[in-house]
Amino acid sequence: MITPALPVAILAGGLATRLRPITEKIPKSLLDINGEPFIAHQLRLLRQNGINRVVICVGYLGEMIRDFVGDGNKFGLDVDYSFDGPLLLGTGGALKKALPKLNHEFFVIYGDSYLPCDYMHAQKQFVGSGKLSLMTLFHNKNMWDKSNVEFRGGAIIEYNKLKQTESMEYIDYGLGIFKADAFEMVPDNLNYDLSELYKLLLQKDQLFGQVVMQRFYEVGSYTGIQELSKYLTRSSI
Repeated sequence: MITPALPVAILAGGLATRLRPITEKIPKSLLDINGEPFIAHQLRLLRQNGINRVVICVGYLGEMIRDFVGDGNKFGLDVDYSFDGPLLLGTGGALKKALPKLNHEFFVIYGDSYLPCDYMHAQKQFVGSGKLSLMTLFHNKNMWDKSNVEFRGGAIIEYNKLKQTESMEYIDYGLGIFKADAFEMVPDNLNYDLSELYKLLLQKDQLFGQVVMQRFYEVGSYTGIQELSKYLTRSSI
């Protein structure tokens, strides 16, 4: 019996200040990458990994994302939307608001991340862990961004995006899995960062760490855009 893939929440509500002035008129998800909006590449990757349903959490210029993606049919997906509203809710707050549109368990990725890993393997590891959440990790050694996770003996020892230590050789890869119950710790309708929830879950021994071997790509910087463009060009040859 084939296990169905969990739905995916895409966090696409940020202001993308690092890419201004380009992102003053379009959201990061619609940046042109090899002739197409980035989110087109992202959604095709999800479909290739067996994903069927996606909920896009949108805020700044979110209507433009909805106008391009629509119901997701052209990508072979069922796509819905969760809008922040008048207050930007942050990554954690946006997910809590989107819970009614998601299953009891779901993947989470960022709206600027392209993650060519095995999603179904991560889902299997999450289910087997019995914990409220899973964080995928990459042995980054500060190579593509600042490493922010200390991982030893098959377990996450420390996670902090703001205060790194020499023991942190791994990085939050960008693919997470959660049970909806984890968001009982997140306040309603307030700006709340997902990293804070991860730290709370780690303190409660409810965060499982799974190492992936494929590097991550992102469009949150000009360098990242160039690297992803080159990767997609090589992959299509």
